[in-house]
Amino acid sequence: MNFSDSVIFIAFIVFGGKEAIIISALEMISACYLLKRNGVVFSKFVIPYNIASSVLTTAISYQIWQRLGLSFSYDNNNANLITILGMLVLSQFICNSIFTSILIALKENVNFKNAWRKSGFGISITQIAGAGLAGVAYKVLNYGDYYSTAIALLVIIVAYFNYRKVISDMNASLEEAEIAQKEKAESERIRAEQAENHAEELAIALSEQEIISEKLQQSHDALEYAAYYDSLTRLPNRAYLIERLSLLLELGIDISNKYYVIFLDLRRFKNINNRLGHAIGDKVLVLAAKRLLRSVKLEDTVARLGGDEFAVILNDLKSPEEAKRYAKKIYQKLTQPFALHGHQVFLGVNIGISPFDPEHKKPEEILRDADIAMHYSKEKETEFAFFDKELRSRVLETIKVESHLRFALEKKELSMYYQPLISLKDGEIIGFEALLRWNNPILGFVSPAQFIPIAEDSGLIIPITEWILKETTSQIAKWQKISANYRELMVSVNISGKHIAQDGLVKSVSDAMKTAKIHPSALKLEITESTAMEDAERTVEVLTQLKKLGTQLSIDDFGTGYSSLSYLHRLPFDTLKIDRSFVYSVGENGENSEILQTIISLAKNLKMRVIAEGIETESQLRLLRNLGCDYGQGFLMSKPLPREQMEALLYQKQHWFPTSFVTEEFGRVSTDMILNEIIYSSKVS
Repeated sequence: MNFSDSVIFIAFIVFGGKEAIIISALEMISACYLLKRNGVVFSKFVIPYNIASSVLTTAISYQIWQRLGLSFSYDNNNANLITILGMLVLSQFICNSIFTSILIALKENVNFKNAWRKSGFGISITQIAGAGLAGVAYKVLNYGDYYSTAIALLVIIVAYFNYRKVISDMNASLEEAEIAQKEKAESERIRAEQAENHAEELAIALSEQEIISEKLQQSHDALEYAAYYDSLTRLPNRAYLIERLSLLLELGIDISNKYYVIFLDLRRFKNINNRLGHAIGDKVLVLAAKRLLRSVKLEDTVARLGGDEFAVILNDLKSPEEAKRYAKKIYQKLTQPFALHGHQVFLGVNIGISPFDPEHKKPEEILRDADIAMHYSKEKETEFAFFDKELRSRVLETIKVESHLRFALEKKELSMYYQPLISLKDGEIIGFEALLRWNNPILGFVSPAQFIPIAEDSGLIIPITEWILKETTSQIAKWQKISANYRELMVSVNISGKHIAQDGLVKSVSDAMKTAKIHPSALKLEITESTAMEDAERTVEVLTQLKKLGTQLSIDDFGTGYSSLSYLHRLPFDTLKIDRSFVYSVGENGENSEILQTIISLAKNLKMRVIAEGIETESQLRLLRNLGCDYGQGFLMSKPLPREQMEALLYQKQHWFPTSFVTEEFGRVSTDMILNEIIYSSKVS
């Protein structure tokens, strides 16, 4: 501002430094007041800052003046005027430019150097103009120099417009500074809010991400657990076992005779499930799993394969005998009773052992061999079985038999043999047991003991049984027409547990009887004791439906299974068949007959008729008659014969007891009986 500078400069020249300091303060107050009236906006600290900077600038100039020893008086004819004004301009320029640059730097947030470049030049021009104006004014006042006055007026005009420009620039600069300050503050506020909001959003997002990641990890862990572990027993499952076996096979080292696989299943478990419920069954499985774990080493692998099947990998054993000792220990642990909710639950167990073999290329091959050994153990009713090459040969033989059996019906290789069922009271025939036989052109006559289990395991027993029902019902219908004495003949057919477990048996029986046009009582269905108890509830359901058809029902091989008397009472059997092993154990003088007596008494109490199979001697026949057994069958009366031979006997034979037995028991033998015995003997031979 050159006008303010001119006033200060004149004060210096006329009054001196101290007065100039006071005048500079008053002049700055006046200037700020006028600027404010003209609309210039000041912040709170700008006016005090301007006053302070003006006073300090004037004071500094005065100190410089004194130190340089400068003085001024009217008598020296203004010799020092130019020097004094030059010094004042320089000192004012330095101080004002510094203070102004500091103010701009603070307001606009720029460095001091850039602020000085922006403002310093304008300040120097205003101060030079102010000094000139002060000098001209001084001459006019003291000497009346009109020429100088004209020049002074011109300078004043220029100074005025320069003053206006400086004021305008200052105002604009201040406004820009204020706006910039406000924008900066607003920007910082917005950034702070955004940062705070972003922080909250980020925290929420991170928290959600952590939750999602945790849930994903939990889901992943759960899926991985479900993929490799059994949820009930928490043992490894089949997939885990396969991976473990694969790893051992991939080791590429000789692990034969060091690692063994035990395959086992729990006998009677289905019966426990059906009798006591699945909750008890599950607890039995859990307890069985714990007993298994306690039976082997910590580093061994125990897995549940599904249902009632388990497997164990025995690690680093010294000999096959050690593997057998572990198998025996497992057998002993699992066959001990389980105490559950007041129930004493007993399990059986079938165990197969397979060593690792160099021929094993896949895990499934090891499990297959252990499974084969387990089934052999089940078949032979041993504690365990050890897989060997002979057992593998037996399996291959089974596969060969099964492949031929699949086409036996189609090629008409199956036939029915019939063994008479005789009344032990009078020796008359009451019916037949139909027995299946198979004659293959390559294998020859195959024993039923060999091919029936294969048929059951493969499921071929279902179509075979349906064929047997049609064949035997049509045959009995034909034989009933031979004589009036044979109108009540019946035929007994064995039914597999596989057939009971599946739907369709009742319909097959009904269709066969309708096609043959026989009375339902002419057909008796035999179910073994073990089959009946395997799934007792299902057996009760199916047998009840069969009973409604009018068929007779018989429980076969009684005494060899594990019947529950409560279920036996519920099963609608008409007849109980005593297993041949009890008949065979009876001596010539009736030794060991107590079991026979007990079984017969039990059957009578349950309102059942009794059939004894396997009668081979007259002493056995005599004992059974004396014990009150109703019916019998065995080689003593007739071995099973093909349809043609049995039909021939039906036309001729009236009595089926041996002649010697009839003579001893009944006291006389008719001519017809002797003739029939001769004919029978010739036919059989």
